[in-house]
Amino acid sequence: MAGSLIERTLRVLETLSSEPDGIPLQRLAERLEIPKSAAHRICNELGRQGYVRQETRTGHYRLSTRLIALGFRYLGSTGASDVLQPILDRLADETGELVRLGVIEGDRQTWIAKAQGTRTGLRYDPDMGREAPLRYTASGQAWLASLDDQAALALLERQGHHNPEHFGPNAPRTDYELLDRLALARERGYTCCVDSSALGTSAFGAVIRHPMQGHTIGVISVAGPSVRLTEDRMHELAPKLLQAVEELSQCSQASQLFSE
Repeated sequence: MAGSLIERTLRVLETLSSEPDGIPLQRLAERLEIPKSAAHRICNELGRQGYVRQETRTGHYRLSTRLIALGFRYLGSTGASDVLQPILDRLADETGELVRLGVIEGDRQTWIAKAQGTRTGLRYDPDMGREAPLRYTASGQAWLASLDDQAALALLERQGHHNPEHFGPNAPRTDYELLDRLALARERGYTCCVDSSALGTSAFGAVIRHPMQGHTIGVISVAGPSVRLTEDRMHELAPKLLQAVEELSQCSQASQLFSE
């Protein structure tokens, strides 16, 4: 992998963020297509700065909690917890399911906050902080539906391709199938996915727009087990989702997360 030292260092951090059990140095170097010696120097320096640690027993490299602390510190400084979280909490209580908020920066949509509505039984609770696969998720399709077809397909191309085998049986396999779903989402004002991002899960979502300029600044979605969150149930709950979208839009400027 070509790139500057800064680019390589960021790629190391991104790779480690998806390896909670750590990763051997050789595999990390192969994943990033850089010499093992270069990966070793980067990991050693990140370790010296407190961002990476090496497991004594296995020798694997993994992230420390310092990046997590920085993330929480940043979220606290943006006002997101005070302004946005109560809306997410209310929607989670009303739906009884997992509510997730994603912000849009450039070509990326990243989940940054959540509220869990169910306390017992089946729970759907993925990790925060990762980039949403746009083609297969309700939140990703909501963002794509806010664009015209040409812009949506161009955005997908820039995000890169995901292995369809990693997603559910109802995931759109072709661009034509996806565009049909985007057209339906534009008519409804929200997306509705069953067994798309994963087998046994359902989700519906809608975009949050800038209150004055009208462009998309974020996405909110509700997700849960498909045995409970059926398509009929999602349509029934959609007005509550859209109400939350309007509230998030109106208060978005109080949080630096949505500033440009």
